[in-house]
Amino acid sequence: MSALMPGMSPGSDWLKLPHVEAGNRVGLFGGSFNPPHSGHRSVALTVLKRLGLDQVWWLVTPGNPLKSHSNLAPLERRLRLSSELADHPRMKVTAFEQVLGTPYTARTLSALQAMRPAVRFVWVMGADNLAGFHRWQDWRSIVRTVPVAIVDRPGASLSVLSSPMAKAYEKHRLPEEDAALLPDMKAPIWTFLHTPLDRTSSTELRRGQSR
Repeated sequence: MSALMPGMSPGSDWLKLPHVEAGNRVGLFGGSFNPPHSGHRSVALTVLKRLGLDQVWWLVTPGNPLKSHSNLAPLERRLRLSSELADHPRMKVTAFEQVLGTPYTARTLSALQAMRPAVRFVWVMGADNLAGFHRWQDWRSIVRTVPVAIVDRPGASLSVLSSPMAKAYEKHRLPEEDAALLPDMKAPIWTFLHTPLDRTSSTELRRGQSR
């Protein structure tokens, strides 16, 4: 188990899995959230409504292995800001990956399914991550483990046609009009959800803070 972050006690709710009932549909929305912004909340609200989810868990990662950590804010700060932004009774913020001691989604999904086998999990991500999804560790395992919901983000619409993941699993794409069925379907299955675009970007927000 990883060491706790400064200011986070062993009993911190952020370090626990949120309460969930057997049979619940739960979206797993992972990211650095550095910082969290309205675009993240838009993605979470979209899947909550369109997929008929009972909850969305914001999995705030200790650090994305594919990104530089030089500008990464402390985990506790990102958790606090994410909690303030989510601000919804069916959205839960957790640092459980810190407890697992892994930043890798495939390992996180495997652990969660073992711990909560009666919960129907869906992996949620913004389409801006789709182009590079094939660089994630064991990315095919992710797609084969749980249904995947991809929500449109500015400049990312074409990635649904050109990304290696979309091409590899083209026959497993669920039409958008049937998206509400996704949580009850067996992986591999994925869908792409269009939604009004929020152009807020964590990268641009960090640049603004550094000026």
